[in-house]
Amino acid sequence: MTAALSQQEAFDRIRLLRSPNIGPVSYRQLLRRFGTAGAALEALPDLAARGTRTYRAAAASVVEAEAQAVRAAGARYVFHDMADYPALLAQMDSPPPILTLRGDLALAAQPCVALVGARNASAAAVKLARDFSAALAQQGFTVVSGLAKGIDGAAHEGALGVKGGTVGVIASGIDVTYPPGHEKLQERVAQEGLLLAEEPPGTQPRGQLFPKRNRIIAGLSLGTLVVEAAPKSGSLITARLAGEAGREVMAIPGSPLEPRSEGCNKLIREGAVLVQSPDDVAELLSSFDGTPRSTFRDSGGFFGGGGYDAWDEELADNPADIAALLTTAPVPVDELVRQSGESAGAVQMALLELELGGRLVRHAGGRVSLAG
Repeated sequence: MTAALSQQEAFDRIRLLRSPNIGPVSYRQLLRRFGTAGAALEALPDLAARGTRTYRAAAASVVEAEAQAVRAAGARYVFHDMADYPALLAQMDSPPPILTLRGDLALAAQPCVALVGARNASAAAVKLARDFSAALAQQGFTVVSGLAKGIDGAAHEGALGVKGGTVGVIASGIDVTYPPGHEKLQERVAQEGLLLAEEPPGTQPRGQLFPKRNRIIAGLSLGTLVVEAAPKSGSLITARLAGEAGREVMAIPGSPLEPRSEGCNKLIREGAVLVQSPDDVAELLSSFDGTPRSTFRDSGGFFGGGGYDAWDEELADNPADIAALLTTAPVPVDELVRQSGESAGAVQMALLELELGGRLVRHAGGRVSLAG
């Protein structure tokens, strides 16, 4: 863990992460290989050139403007190796290397429960979410949700209503409110709880950013409770991510005649724990020892398999020749290691060069593919 970063290293880390084609995996690999973000930035052009592309890191002026926007929003940064970075989140696949925040980060170190569900929730489900959240907050849990309409908003309101802890994770920049009708609620979460964002200030929410947001919600929490959800609800992504991370997955059952209950009923059928009261949730999470009672896991569908962890992989000096093994179909990195006969470090170096050249896409579950 890093107790404190120099101002220059913090600046360079932001610049590294904001540079083209740098994601959480390549960011961490570069830091590990070169020791500092400044040294990694100096190495980027040569690495990208080996991947047949001219490369320019993010301009220093862009990072200066971002840092100024963070200060103007009353926010600050937390980096992946700082002592106060949320410990449970750090255990996730591809945790955010840098977060911006407003509020009390200590809330994320308390026992957390994610409470998520439908945006167009029924009135009964909204009340249920509010009541569950209030009861869990009174029992000492920090309630985590995504500040969306419906269940998310009710979860935050329930915790705030009893002066309990709540964390709002947004898919936009820390200075952007979404949905627009939640200005007061988002500000209240920031003032009385904790507001977290992975994206740079000024970023407007887009479809592909919500699954990224959902992995943070799941990652902060011992367990995820889904209150009401249609079959294709984004809250089911949060549940699947929680299951993949070995966290508890819980759902409140609903009528088979109500389409908005279909997602929860499906989760229960696939192994999520059926809960009917806040005490059920508290009992599960209070005794959680890292082995969930729920048996719900993604079976290689949405999030695929592989499970390859590249965080601590030492990059080799020379890349493996794996271009012929890659297509636009995602494949686990460990399968590339196996089929190429090369070392894991050599394969990772080859992937890094391809990524810097804009030719590689990283997928969940330790999978990669060529860019389309």
